[in-house]
Amino acid sequence: MADVTDVADVTDAAGTTNRQPKQRQRKQRQPRPSLGRDFGWLWGAYAASTVGTWFALDAFPLIAILVLHSSATQVSVLSAAGLAVGALIAVPLGPWVEFRRKRPVMITMDVLRFLALMSVPAAYAAGWLNFVQLVVVSVIVAAANIVFTAASGACLKALVAPEDLLVANGRFETTTWTATAVGPPLGGAAIGVFGPLTTVVLDAATYVLSALGIRAIGGQEPEPPTRAAKLFGAGDIMEGWRYILRHPRLRPLFLNTSLVNGLIMATAPLMAVLLLRDLGFSPLRYGLAFGVPCVGGLVGSRLARPLVARFGQHRVLLASGALRACWLLGLAFVRPGIWGLVLVMAIEFGLITCMGVFNPVFATYRLEHTATDRVARTLSAWSVTSSATIALLTVCWGLLAAVTGPRTAIAVAGVLTLITPLLLPRRERAVGAVTVPVPTEDRAW
Repeated sequence: MADVTDVADVTDAAGTTNRQPKQRQRKQRQPRPSLGRDFGWLWGAYAASTVGTWFALDAFPLIAILVLHSSATQVSVLSAAGLAVGALIAVPLGPWVEFRRKRPVMITMDVLRFLALMSVPAAYAAGWLNFVQLVVVSVIVAAANIVFTAASGACLKALVAPEDLLVANGRFETTTWTATAVGPPLGGAAIGVFGPLTTVVLDAATYVLSALGIRAIGGQEPEPPTRAAKLFGAGDIMEGWRYILRHPRLRPLFLNTSLVNGLIMATAPLMAVLLLRDLGFSPLRYGLAFGVPCVGGLVGSRLARPLVARFGQHRVLLASGALRACWLLGLAFVRPGIWGLVLVMAIEFGLITCMGVFNPVFATYRLEHTATDRVARTLSAWSVTSSATIALLTVCWGLLAAVTGPRTAIAVAGVLTLITPLLLPRRERAVGAVTVPVPTEDRAW
């Protein structure tokens, strides 16, 4: 989807007493910024894999339930294990990615995800599919996602001029919310007609398209940072976290995003229980409740650039970051019936719109304030922490809901999110990567 461009209003300044012919000038839309052919291939690769991911949303839990007849506990383990173990495996890969060319790493992760996912229908066809294989595949995919994200962030920063980062991230955000709105309904229809394994096959195929798109990027990739030592030690593995926690701008943002994302995702299964079991929502209403509001993500992502142009990056980051924390509590007050559905959709629309503005501004801010030779390790540490936090809070809130009920657990998460804006970076500083001193003994490169 095309990014929003500013509209320049050009008006005639001639007075009524001026006898010279008045020149009428129309409002002209500035041409859409072109980020080049290479970015187009990267964007296309991102779009392909994102559509596949959302098309196959919840495919593994559905396979576990419908094909393997797994219990509720097993389904919960399947959901949490992929994030937690995948994050643990990805920890030592962050520094490794930093000192490798990023495009081959991204292609390798795409191929790895393709092979892992295709093993599921292959095992099913042979009669060998079991619950353990689903867990292993989910772990492999989760770890590959983290490594791919770390490499793609560094690739984007090298591929796009600094002044175009917000435009690029805005286009990624628009693509994400488009896939979020369209993918699950289409995937649900495909599952209903062809079965849950269909979406897994199509998801795997999109990773092939992603790899081909990355392969098509032209030009010579910049040389990765050089490193003196051949082996990675504990200092290398922890460097991403040290860099973030010592950075005055990244540290509060790191804590804020990890906590907000964790609390929002921890309430997702509780909302499913509340709406489908306790309030008697039909699957159709449940799908509408969370599918239609994704339009807000499109609106927000298209507003991000003009808002930054008018109010400045830091103000938009603070405002959208604070506003996105104000919605979750409202979900605890949902009632049955049509008005309950309307309330859920309104709350989700507000939350997603604020996220649509915040996410591209945040992604741009993070890249601008991260030194070029630290991008992969920083993004890897960030993704690992986010995945681990979501897994941990999902388990904790599941236990809390077992004791208090899903409505109370959602309310507790909503109250906690109201505190998270205090963790946003409060002071504005000059744009650009902030150099964070690293002790001599920590430098192994």
